[in-house]
Amino acid sequence: MVTDFLFHYWALISISSTLVLLVLVPWLIIHKYIKIALNIVRDTIPPLSLVPRDFVRQEGEVVEFRAFDGLRLQGMFLYGHSHRRPKGMVVFAPEFMSDMYSCARYCQGILEAGYDVFSFDFRNHGGSTFEEGYKPLQWATDREVSDLLGALAFVEDWLERQGRPREVALFGVSRGGTTCLLAARHHDAIKAIITDGAFSSDKVIEYFMKRWASIFAKVRLAYENHPSTFWRFLRWCLLRECKCKLGIRIPSARKALLAMDSIPIFFIHGQRDGHIPVDQTRILYAAAGDPKFLWIVPKAKHNQSAIVAPVDYALRTSSFLDRYLAAEGTNLTLLPNIAHQNDDGISAPVRN
Repeated sequence: MVTDFLFHYWALISISSTLVLLVLVPWLIIHKYIKIALNIVRDTIPPLSLVPRDFVRQEGEVVEFRAFDGLRLQGMFLYGHSHRRPKGMVVFAPEFMSDMYSCARYCQGILEAGYDVFSFDFRNHGGSTFEEGYKPLQWATDREVSDLLGALAFVEDWLERQGRPREVALFGVSRGGTTCLLAARHHDAIKAIITDGAFSSDKVIEYFMKRWASIFAKVRLAYENHPSTFWRFLRWCLLRECKCKLGIRIPSARKALLAMDSIPIFFIHGQRDGHIPVDQTRILYAAAGDPKFLWIVPKAKHNQSAIVAPVDYALRTSSFLDRYLAAEGTNLTLLPNIAHQNDDGISAPVRN
């Protein structure tokens, strides 16, 4: 009886089996990749480059404010070293696993130039509230964006009470820089942005997936020949999985830049960054509108540009703010927007 059934319906059985295999095999491959990639998202931690001797800690006026979702956060005002009226206000977003005091490492030059700085602790960092059930990651999520938007609202109100213009610049390092790009969309008070080691999470996650596939995938021919659409689809699946299993959204800084009104941006990146490759900042640079500037710092590793080239770092960041926040004349040759350094530190044209 079974033989008769197979004989009469062999074509239907063959077609059904083929369809099942066509669906099941890709699903198993995607499922395997997603499982590995989710662990990458959870566990990948950037190298800790912040050590106490890197900078002299500065104490400022500590305040409390609220994130956009109401969580209590802690921040600090540092006032510029000038006897004249402050040139402007810079809101600083620290790197992952750091706190508001790290601003002294990156902002010394702009403080000496006469700019005030408001630095703050993201949630689950420093003196800010710990959100129960939320594990901070190196990726900028909707939580960090909410924190920075809350800081911006607080600073704008503070400036208005001081009788000063409600205009600010953003300055962020690594994850903090990515958060600045995400928060800046459609925000009229932001006149300029400086990022150091920033990245677009979607593109970096894709980079890590390809990198780790060479370790975990057993069939080399398969992972080496996946089309680019496969990786984009895998990335989309992973971000949905993060939303379902981790309860977070990981927005794309690259997409935010493409949709952003023109804001002057100064991108900084360490030439020898082994964690976030230089190409990731070049992706952001290509997506940004004019005016935009890119400085690849020779010999600098992740978050080390301010230590490797402190004089240039101070001069370039303050010159950028002089031009686009304080609206003062400055030497724009310090901010080349048509050149970057290649791996040998030699200038070469940028082609978007």
